[in-house]
Amino acid sequence: MKKFVLATANQGKVKEMRSILSAFGIECVSRDEVGIDIEVEETGTTFLENATLKATKISELSSLAAIADDSGLMVEALGGEPGVYSSSFGGDDLTDYERCLFLLKNLENMEQRRAKFVCTIVCVFPDGDMVTAVGECHGTISSEPAGTSGFGYDPVFIPDGYDKCMAELTSEEKNKISHRSIALQKFRTILADRDWKGEF
Repeated sequence: MKKFVLATANQGKVKEMRSILSAFGIECVSRDEVGIDIEVEETGTTFLENATLKATKISELSSLAAIADDSGLMVEALGGEPGVYSSSFGGDDLTDYERCLFLLKNLENMEQRRAKFVCTIVCVFPDGDMVTAVGECHGTISSEPAGTSGFGYDPVFIPDGYDKCMAELTSEEKNKISHRSIALQKFRTILADRDWKGEF
């Protein structure tokens, strides 16, 4: 089985990505498990650029295939913000919950509340080969936070087809519809299509 190292230090993402990829028979280890403790500066202006920076650096340091994602929330009424700056929206020192409240304050009295989560997955192999996949989950922003599951903006995002926020879904429910799950499923399909039998 091919072993991949997850380039993220976000434990919520590690848990979610491991859960999804293990269902495909893909073994993943965290950065900590291979002794890597660095923060890759995200200087890109797109999800693809940031994910590529992270995957490339972690692959170089680990000599393993590295999977990185860059993801965020894009709100129509805010012109696509916070986008690639989702994790720092409102200030670097805010908690996830405070960031959700900051987003809601920016949408006060706005009827247009359409939004989408976007996830770009990049896998860089030690030989320099690269695979990318993108997933999106569309929905609306709620009027107040709800739920305690998930992380990030999950408490204020209502996926299309649901009447509750992402943070109110079980992990199994979320993993069926999330932007990260969709991107990882596409990633797995690309690997299979490239016929790397025995490699993952």
